[in-house]
Amino acid sequence: MKKIANFFAALWRKPLTVALCNLALVMLLFSLCRIFFFLIYRDTFADMTWPHFAEICGGGLRFDLSAILLFNALYTLCALLPLRLRANARYQKAVKAVFLTVNILLLVANCADMAYFPFTHRRTTVTFFSEFQNDGNLLKIISIGLIDYWCITLFCAALIAVLVLCYRRYRPEKNTMPNVVYYPLHTAILLTCVYFTVIGIRGGFGAYTRPINISNAAQYINHPVENALVLNTPFSLFTTVERKPYESPRYFSADELPTVFTPVHTPAPDGGFRPLNVVIIIMESFGKEYVGFFNHDLDSSTYVGYTPFLDSLLAESFMFSKSFANGRKSIDAMPSTLSSIPMFIEPYITTPYATNEVSSIAKVLKREGYYSAFFHGAPNGSMGFQAYANAAGYDDYFGMTEYGNDADFDGVWAIWDEEFFQFFADQMGGFRQPFLTTIFSASSHHPFAVPQRYEGVFPEGPHPIHKCIGYSDHALRLFFEKMSRYPWFDNTLFVFTADHTNASTHAEYQNDRGAFEIPIFFYQHGSGLRGVSDVPMAQTDIMPTILNYLHCAEPYFAFGSNAIGGDQPHYVINYNNGVYQLFGDSLMVQFDGTRTVAVYNYRDDRFLKRDLRGTVDVEAEERYLKAAVQQYVERMINDELTVK
Repeated sequence: MKKIANFFAALWRKPLTVALCNLALVMLLFSLCRIFFFLIYRDTFADMTWPHFAEICGGGLRFDLSAILLFNALYTLCALLPLRLRANARYQKAVKAVFLTVNILLLVANCADMAYFPFTHRRTTVTFFSEFQNDGNLLKIISIGLIDYWCITLFCAALIAVLVLCYRRYRPEKNTMPNVVYYPLHTAILLTCVYFTVIGIRGGFGAYTRPINISNAAQYINHPVENALVLNTPFSLFTTVERKPYESPRYFSADELPTVFTPVHTPAPDGGFRPLNVVIIIMESFGKEYVGFFNHDLDSSTYVGYTPFLDSLLAESFMFSKSFANGRKSIDAMPSTLSSIPMFIEPYITTPYATNEVSSIAKVLKREGYYSAFFHGAPNGSMGFQAYANAAGYDDYFGMTEYGNDADFDGVWAIWDEEFFQFFADQMGGFRQPFLTTIFSASSHHPFAVPQRYEGVFPEGPHPIHKCIGYSDHALRLFFEKMSRYPWFDNTLFVFTADHTNASTHAEYQNDRGAFEIPIFFYQHGSGLRGVSDVPMAQTDIMPTILNYLHCAEPYFAFGSNAIGGDQPHYVINYNNGVYQLFGDSLMVQFDGTRTVAVYNYRDDRFLKRDLRGTVDVEAEERYLKAAVQQYVERMINDELTVK
């Protein structure tokens, strides 16, 4: 027993153990902040259950760890510096000063934000500083707040006292370790800690993990206001520090703006609601260039593409000859397709406004009695998809965890498309109807591999992605074969789109039009839903078009609009490196926020060679585009992305 006691006594005197104890202390204090935050605003979270609060606390640890490791990077470096200097008493006092200064500021920021919460119902981001940049009495406001919210002030003081009293100082024993061992050993310890610190700050590791941001909090919530419980203020500040707060361009007055464009839709369908099952398929990197059906004129009319199954399905579908992505990344496609929120300025889920309450097709159809589920074969949490699916109101999420067989993992990104699409079909066989399901494929992604059994089976093409497109097309064929056996197959609307384009090998697609061209089509077996439309169509139009097809009478929020039927001019807008692009019936207008910089007749000028600026009237297009941008910015700022 004495040996064991001596071992632990020695362990407590190791610099790594001391540093970990101090960081764990800050983690504990952050968790106490979360509990206190919840208790003082219990009425705001009226339907919160204790099990769900425990889930929120568990999820919040990821964000606490990320912030604490980032802001304590200097302390960690100083504490683990592989030099004998760290045994010096003055050096240790300096290390203590660094630790206490940094973490007192973190705790003050976290607690001060509690007083601001009743006015915003969210954590403070960099937008706070723009809101108060012209207020000369900000210090007075803060001082009044310290008195008015005295309980928060006292709680913060108590946390600081605990931090100071419980700080553990490194008190080294006499070290007789030879230099030849001491320096390599402690250098290795430091480098190992640096590695795991980076992982902690990112929120995970692996090719499928993006650094977590405030939008990932949605993975743990039932209501948008609960984001404030999951997050902490230091995390919210540093993840938005490079995000410039939006400012309204004020193209139109408050009265004129909704007369030009409004994202609030009040449909008046001709018939009663049609409770069809809805299956939305979002294919990774499936640019329109890869689909032979759309490109009979390429390569002197000899081009066949890489999607024989989709070509056959398109012949029996309602498709759009001019269809576009709203962004260039996978994270742009989720809000655009499911919530009709375009990618303007930057991806929505990386903005300071990512915790806004959003509308979605899942939420609208839930009011019609629909069950909803989202499928993505990557590790759960990957790409922020699970978080956004939860924020969008999907009832369930099925990822790699739910699939339950890592043997089918491609080794980099996700479960192979063939196996995961079969899993998708099997799960739908047990769902109650009507249902809404969405799947986001994965296999047509860098490093552009296919299962070993399919090596050499699909056409290679001039780019490695082409064989992956062929493989995923094959997976879709097998998926539809299984789906066709269900008795409700004819009562199911399939909606097909892609997240964005990828590598292009034809000049027709190597310009500002082609870079956004993706297939979008609707398929319902045994129905009259067939044909080709030349109405411009984008991902943001998918939700309104589905709701129109179902004869949904519920008001809803969407920046897109119904693309099947209607007499109003229909426009598509996407954002291309600082320039808004509007596609009308024939004109493509590029607008930089201040002026039109180019105009093309994209229908006749496939290569966008002739700038028509100054020779055609684009006043209507400019007004529509300006109104859409202003609505987007102002509604982001004011958290008005739903129908109130």
